[in-house]
Amino acid sequence: MGLAKNSFIKTKKGIVTISFCCLGLAGCVNDDISDLNQYIKSVKAKPKGTIPLLPEIKVVEPFLFNPDGLRNPFRPVKIIEQDDLPGIASGTGIRPDSSRRKEELEAYSLDALRMVGTVMMGKDKWALIKASDGTIHRVQKGNYMGRNHGEIIQILDNRIELMEIVPDKPGSWREQQASIVLAE
Repeated sequence: MGLAKNSFIKTKKGIVTISFCCLGLAGCVNDDISDLNQYIKSVKAKPKGTIPLLPEIKVVEPFLFNPDGLRNPFRPVKIIEQDDLPGIASGTGIRPDSSRRKEELEAYSLDALRMVGTVMMGKDKWALIKASDGTIHRVQKGNYMGRNHGEIIQILDNRIELMEIVPDKPGSWREQQASIVLAE
């Protein structure tokens, strides 16, 4: 008897639920759709726009990689000693002084250094250099700065002129002039 009573209760609940849903849907029915018709007319009355053309697709030329004659990138590079190079005698030409103690500003690239001013101390002109870490350094003619062994050759009011020693070919070096201008 208990089983029959439960099914009756479930059936009664189902009927009540369906009745409420029908009543809810009946409340949503509205025969006045004039605002919808008016909106559709206004959309259709707007001028039709033109669709822009697709951009022209550029044809990319295929590149065929030919590794013949190239160095294997997975093998270590053979370092050529200067004595092994034909026509180059050891100890000749321009080269950085490897016995010289590195100065503090040689740890920075020239791009990371800014000239912020000059100071006269007696007869000597000093330049004020701001490093990328915010530290201000005082330098004079003969000091070194930058990663390319740059020696200060002249300090002017608006710039510092340097002579760098940069690698040219394996085992050879060349001089290159550089400058740092006053940051404004």
